[in-house]
Amino acid sequence: MTLPLRSFQKSSQNSRVDVLTTKIEEDNSSVARDLLINKCYRQIFFHLTDRDREKCLESQFKSQSITVRDFIRGLFLSDRFRKGYIECNNNYRLVEQVIFRALGRKIYNDTERLSYSILIAEKGFTSFIDCVLDSEEYMMKFGYDNPPNEYSRILPGKESGTIPLYQQYPRYGLDWQKKLTSNKLMMSISDHLLYSKKSSIEKFIYDKPTGTSLKIWITALVLTGAGTIWLSILIFKSAFQVN
Repeated sequence: MTLPLRSFQKSSQNSRVDVLTTKIEEDNSSVARDLLINKCYRQIFFHLTDRDREKCLESQFKSQSITVRDFIRGLFLSDRFRKGYIECNNNYRLVEQVIFRALGRKIYNDTERLSYSILIAEKGFTSFIDCVLDSEEYMMKFGYDNPPNEYSRILPGKESGTIPLYQQYPRYGLDWQKKLTSNKLMMSISDHLLYSKKSSIEKFIYDKPTGTSLKIWITALVLTGAGTIWLSILIFKSAFQVN
């Protein structure tokens, strides 16, 4: 028996205000649609390479076969998001990742996290995405044609808000990092610090010198080159000298 989605209170210690939202005006030019596509990519993935782009989704959006919301849905269900986020997080953390990317905010409380986690466990990630993107909150904020954006947080007694949510929610947590290091797929921070320490000679040889070190490096290079040429000339003369 499938449990219904648990209700949760919308609670937060800080008020939230809307910031600049990109809206589609009567401009369906290719440049405007490319701009919207890039904004969607930044909101969902923050950054990506050309090989991660969803060419089929982009083509459908440019031909106006799908809306911005459909494009966002496709990015959440893409192979890139599955490998980069779903496989790297448990359900609790995955809820946090999706809510801030799709709704531009943190989760309200533990009840909301638990409610959506149960939904993922029972019906799967696709049903969770459908629930979020079809919600009244998403439609009221962004509708069909506006890309999601982060809502700023006003802190009592402070002029500036908190750091961006991208910095608060890295792509994966410490548990996944420990798994990668234990399987020798990633270097731990301690190993990195150990192997990144270089002696003065190694720094002089491998690092790009500056200031006085650069002058010494150039002088040594010139002297070494001149000495090599002089030694080569001596060897050449000795080889062909007639006794």
